[in-house]
Amino acid sequence: MLGDLIRRRSSPNAGASPDLGCRYHKEPKTINDDYHAEKRVLGSGMSGDVHMATSKHDSKHKYAVKGFNLHGLTPEARQELANEAEIFLGMDHPHVARLVDVYESNTRLELVMECMTGGELFERIARKKRFSEKEAVHASWQMLLVVNYLHSHRLVHRDLKLENFLYESHQGDHLKLIDFGFSKIIDPDTTMSMSCGTLSYVAPEVLNKSYTSKCDMWSLGVTVFILVFGYMPFSGTDRAQMKAIMKGEYTIKTKAWDLVHETTQDFVKRLLVVDPDKRLSAEEALQHPWIVNRAHAKSEPVHDDMLAALCSFSDTTLFKRSCLQVAAWSLTPEQRSKVRDEFLKLDTTGKGTITLSELREVLKEHSGHGAEVTEDALHTIGDSNDEIHYSEFLAAMVSTQIALNDNLLQETFRRFDTDGSGFITPDNLRAVLGSTFDEEVLSEMLAEADTSHDGQVSLDEFMQYMKKGAKYEAIATTGNGTATKRRHSQCESCKNNCCLQ
Repeated sequence: MLGDLIRRRSSPNAGASPDLGCRYHKEPKTINDDYHAEKRVLGSGMSGDVHMATSKHDSKHKYAVKGFNLHGLTPEARQELANEAEIFLGMDHPHVARLVDVYESNTRLELVMECMTGGELFERIARKKRFSEKEAVHASWQMLLVVNYLHSHRLVHRDLKLENFLYESHQGDHLKLIDFGFSKIIDPDTTMSMSCGTLSYVAPEVLNKSYTSKCDMWSLGVTVFILVFGYMPFSGTDRAQMKAIMKGEYTIKTKAWDLVHETTQDFVKRLLVVDPDKRLSAEEALQHPWIVNRAHAKSEPVHDDMLAALCSFSDTTLFKRSCLQVAAWSLTPEQRSKVRDEFLKLDTTGKGTITLSELREVLKEHSGHGAEVTEDALHTIGDSNDEIHYSEFLAAMVSTQIALNDNLLQETFRRFDTDGSGFITPDNLRAVLGSTFDEEVLSEMLAEADTSHDGQVSLDEFMQYMKKGAKYEAIATTGNGTATKRRHSQCESCKNNCCLQ
């Protein structure tokens, strides 16, 4: 089955990661159990339309659903589809649109993604004609971060373009990458030959059908070119474009170029280099003066509260950490926005993870956080490579920097309650956590929240367990019926929510 292939190939640590186990669903569970499909079409691709959907558990939240027909697919086609789903499931970065759920049946595969309401980068540049250099460098820095994340994890996107970067909201400028249909996992020196991508953005070596991940940097160069100069570098008929691309002869309109600083021009020129060996890598591009000296580069230092939360996360129990990791995938964009900048500050290399050495260096500059605590924290939170991924960082922030609320707790419980029984059982934990833990460990984990001692955890028991000692945000109603938010920290001894009244 497709899901088995994805699980087998996703990650060597997939069995120990609760987020994968609670996001991939197979029959009898279907997308209709959790989402209301809407007629509104958000976009179209090779596989068909992307539709809007609403959560049945929280109607305020909108999602984008991309569906694939499995009936009649050849083994090769199923392999390609599995590749996209596998890669998308593993994506975990502040500048990648999040894959919330996957549903597989005999005939359909449905991908439920966060809904990016701000529209395409293409649409915004079409309205503005061209970006100011401040706007362009901020967008380019964000795009570079995600490309460097992909390349440092042996991934090549192969279809970078304006249309595949979306804004999280109309009011903000936070960009995220979508569409991993052409993405591929490769070794650093592996060459590829499949022709793919959009002609106006493809690199010369792609046309020659022998290329590496450096093809993404050419495509990024075309994207940045359009942002800063306001027109396409290669245009005309397909034949004319191919000829110009092969020679690296992009159109120079003097009036537009004269408005752009030489450092900006140099950045674009060093990406649109025909020889990929002489083209900037993502890591090198992040060190280019235009990026390093961007207007907003002088950011505030990492907040002490964030560091304290990250270090103290290692003191929580295995079950609590697992619950918080699942909760991290149920956070709203607004909740994630409160802490994602801190993650990017800690990721000093721009590779999309926080390493032991990076965290150690930051903590040296902050009093009250010893190196010994740092080592313990990272080895507890991080993966086998001593890296903290974005969702692990978010999990460490939940209940301390990101307040818990009933909606978040109910959604987290639902993801553990895989069979919809209304309880979390050892079988449910096994389904979410994989085969990493034996029966004794699973029972011990549940026992932490099982106050009724019946071998399972109800919703009430789960919510009481998660609220203990946590920052909690409840919705209270004033005398005139107006809903207001109040933050509480529940008493350790409270069994009846008395401190939430």
